Order: sequence, then structure tokens, then C-alpha cells
Amino acid sequence: MLFAVKIAAGLLLCLIAPGLASGQAPGRVPIGVAVDADRFEAARAAGFDYVEVNASNVAALTDDEFEQLAGRVARLHVPVASANIFIPGGIKLVGPDVDPARQMAHVTATLTRLKRLGVSVVVLGSGGARRVPEGFSRDEAFTQLVDFCRRLAPVARAHGITIAVEPLRRQETNLINTVREGVAFVMAVDRPNVRLVVDFYHLSQEQESADIVAEAGALVAHAHIANPQGRVYPLSEDEAAYGPFFASLCKIGYAGRLTIEASTADVAAQAPRSLAMLRAALACATR
Repeated sequence: MLFAVKIAAGLLLCLIAPGLASGQAPGRVPIGVAVDADRFEAARAAGFDYVEVNASNVAALTDDEFEQLAGRVARLHVPVASANIFIPGGIKLVGPDVDPARQMAHVTATLTRLKRLGVSVVVLGSGGARRVPEGFSRDEAFTQLVDFCRRLAPVARAHGITIAVEPLRRQETNLINTVREGVAFVMAVDRPNVRLVVDFYHLSQEQESADIVAEAGALVAHAHIANPQGRVYPLSEDEAAYGPFFASLCKIGYAGRLTIEASTADVAAQAPRSLAMLRAALACATR
């Protein structure tokens, strides 16, 4: 089985220098938040280093609407450093209904817009698009997704973008649910700008040991976090078992970005608390 690819930690650590994929200079780990465009000002005011934008929403804008967004981003000086929700559910990446021409038309148009906004990391979660239909071969689906990423990689590279594959909990998809499976997948793709997201929420939901983050090492190009109790802002280290996750990121000298991908009832009150906790926990990563 393709999922049984063994992880050679030493090999992974020499594949790419920590932080290279994110393009970040040495220093603290930047912490951002995943928000819609109408929340950019609030994110900036709350103290986030950057925002993570919904790529499918950006792709769906008319040309005039996109020009307005790009102008607003420039005026606000809000770094739009990363993007998620890359492939909408209607564009299938696996199964009997894949349409490579449609896939690549979406990829090219979307990455062109994201580059203009300043995005350097695009998260490939897209659970609906990669869900394996009932009765379809999982091995064939795996191969289809590898093929998609290999076709995607040179387009992303031409735009200066790293693709970060995100393992998702089983409620959201049935292909690549754990970081271990994600590592096997990225190794199968074997392209320097196709890397991995580690998301504390999904790691927790799948009850996977945070040790796998340290094993994945330099394949980790991006990170997400949320309090698994309600998928809300993380506020204190004792509300969940964050410790091993932070320790693994510190162990690999993580120099990418960390995005809060969660909801909150009061961003103005909770963001400073969350930022303080996360910055303290990750201070060791770039010492």
C-alpha cells in the first residue's frame, strides 16, 4: 500500500532548510489568522502578523471585484501571506469525474490572483475535492492526487508559491487524514515546492501523536491551530494538550508561519491573549 511508505527522518531533515519554503527571515514565528476579506482591518488592529485568505472566494470574484480587493490590501498594508480552501468541492481531484483541464484552469487563474495579493503559501486541504467516492479505488485516488500535485507544482513554482498539503480529519475527507499519511503523500509527489501543513486541530481530532511533527521535520512548510474544544481561538496552554505540538515545532526549528484557523465571539478581546500565549510557546523555535 502507498500509505505504508516508511518515514526516514534523517532524509526529510536534509530535503529543505527550515523556513526556506515560507521565505521568512530568521526571527519569531509569524502568527496570522484565517479570515474573510471584510475582516482584514480587524485582524490588523488585533495585532496579527498576516492574514490567510480563502482562495476559492478570491477565485470566485469578478475582475472588478478582485481589483477592488487588491487595491484595498495595498492601502491597508495587510500582509496576505497564505491562502486556504484552494480547490472548491465541485472541481474533483480524485474519482471517475476528474477533469484535468478544468483543474489547471482553476489553478492558473487562482494562483495568478493570489501572487498579486502577496501569497507565498497555498494550503491544499479541499476535503470535498479530494474525497474518494464510494467504490472507487483508494490507491487510484492516491495516484490521481499525486498526479494533480505534480501538474500543479511547476505552475506554483512559477508564481513563487509553495503548496502545503493539509491532512484533514475523517469528518472532512477520506484521503490523507493523518500527518503520517501526509508525509507519505508528499514524499510520493517528490516536488520541492509541495510540502506539508501540520494542523493541531486535525492532529488532535485524529488522536495522532505530536511526535510525528518532529519526524516530518523540514517537510513542514506551514501550521494551523485551534482549540479542539469547539474549534475556537486557543487562549491558554492548559486548555488542550498543546505542549507536545509546540515542542515538536521547536525541535525542528520551525521557521514558517502559524495561522489561527478558528472562530471567536470577540476578536478584540481574545486575539491579544491568544497571540501572547502562542508567541511564548513558540519562542524556542527560532532561537
